[in-house]
Amino acid sequence: MLSCMDRLSIDGAWVHTPTVHSDLRGTFHEAFRAADLRAVAGHPMELAQINSSTSSRGVLRGVHFAAVPPGQAKYVTCVSGSVLDVAVDLRVGSPTFLRWESVVLDDVTRRGIYLAEGLGHAFLALSEQATVLYVCSQPYAPGREHGVHPLDPDLGIDWPAGLTPLLSDKDAAAPTAKEAMAAGLLPDHDTCLAHYRSLAG
Repeated sequence: MLSCMDRLSIDGAWVHTPTVHSDLRGTFHEAFRAADLRAVAGHPMELAQINSSTSSRGVLRGVHFAAVPPGQAKYVTCVSGSVLDVAVDLRVGSPTFLRWESVVLDDVTRRGIYLAEGLGHAFLALSEQATVLYVCSQPYAPGREHGVHPLDPDLGIDWPAGLTPLLSDKDAAAPTAKEAMAAGLLPDHDTCLAHYRSLAG
């Protein structure tokens, strides 16, 4: 099977499914290819920071996003265990505003997800322990980082049944999408599009 980049229903979100080569020693795969991402996104992704988190089963992180510009694009993979990874369109004025889409990332398929600036990101750990890596286009900037409550009924994210989500205090206190929009925190779709064009030169 050849590696591929598949577009999700939300513009700016792509899933990378790599070719995993296996033999008696184990496996090998190309977890990230800049050329493949550039071909679909229309611009390169600058590497500013790589984050890693370890979560126990039921831990729910997100929905996180950064103010645009510059925002923060992310390429996310699960190197150990499995997570349900979710992209949320938080760009006010987008045709898919508040739409979400999920994909399982795990240490078997080795898939990764790319989220453009302005998209929200969250995940729920499905395995007893899961380690997630995030390649980020911009460094962490506390004053520009925001969140929307992942259990907001207006988002209606279909989290797996049978798991009690464990949230950080910060995520549990995050505003709903309506509250974040009223406070002017959500990214503007046209501003995001202009930012994407600037990245493409």
